[in-house]
Order: sequence, then C-alpha cells, then structure tokens
Amino acid sequence: MTPRTEQHRPQMSVEEFEELERHAPETVRLEFIGGRVQVKPMPDGNHSEIYMWLLERCMQARPDLRLHPERGLKTETYRKGRARADAVLVPKGGLKGRGEWSDTEDVLMAVEITSYDSDTNQRDRVEKPDGYAAARIPVYLLIDRDDCSVVVFNQPEDGRYRHEEKLPFGAAVKLPDPVSFVLDTEALKEFAD
Repeated sequence: MTPRTEQHRPQMSVEEFEELERHAPETVRLEFIGGRVQVKPMPDGNHSEIYMWLLERCMQARPDLRLHPERGLKTETYRKGRARADAVLVPKGGLKGRGEWSDTEDVLMAVEITSYDSDTNQRDRVEKPDGYAAARIPVYLLIDRDDCSVVVFNQPEDGRYRHEEKLPFGAAVKLPDPVSFVLDTEALKEFAD
C-alpha cells in the first residue's frame, strides 16, 4: 500500500483476493494491503465503544453525513489494494448501490482505531495512511490507543498525506475540510487501557 514499505511481488491478484475474501468465514476479516493478504483483528469492547463515541459526535456535528462501520475500500495506486476501514464518513446516501469494495470518491474521511496486535504499527500507522492518500481520501483519522493520541492526516498528494497532526486524548482536535468540525476527545481517556 505504501511507497515506504519494501516493494515486492503480490501474493495474488486483486481478483483472486476478492474471491478468497468472499469465501472466508464471517468471523475472519481480510484485507489486501501492499500485495499481501492480511487478517484484520476483530474489535474488542473498547474499540466498539470508541466507534460509537465517534458516531455520536459525527451525527451531532454533521447530520448531513453518515459514519459507516467496517467498510471495504479500493485503495492504493490504481485501486489495487483492499482495506477494510474501521469507519468511513460519507455524504448521506454516499454508499447507495455500492458493493463490498467501494471506490473512494465519496469518502470524506477514513477512520482506524488501533487494535492490540502485532501488525497494528505497520498496518494503521504506515500502510493505511499511504493507501488512503493514494486513493485521495481527504482526511484519515487514526485513534491510537497505544499512546493515547489522535492523529489527523490530510492534504493527500502523490500517494502521501502532506499534513499530519498528532494530539493527546483530551485535546480539541480540528478535523479539516471537507469534514470541518472539532472533536473534543476528553471522553477517549476512559477507553485507554
């Protein structure tokens, strides 16, 4: 998904991955990042609570938008990756008629909430920012439970986000255009493990 990671030969084609993913058990969530199949961990209770907290904030601040959970996106250059975002923010009706793996033209923000697994660093902090930037998603919000921070990436250009701001849980976090509202993240402190 990223120019920062070592380039290697893909394990399979995107079409082969989509066929594999269609036949995976419901309890297994697969992604195709950087030409490799990855298993995304199932969310724990705090992960789910953080999603619900963010959903409520988005509904209050931007009732014209919808925050959808667990959305499959076509990412990377030439849409050769498949990432399952923890959430995507789109205009009301923005996913109507979309399949399992959506193009990203209507996605205003992708959201990831870190999990406690060995792949989190590479996946959420390195590969996904680059994949989402290459797909021209205007804002990537990373809620990082490992160091109790919120990271906002924006201004995608040439497969990278030009701007990144990291703030601690408790800070007022300005989500830039086209999202355009401020998150009071004080409540996230209660979900820090």
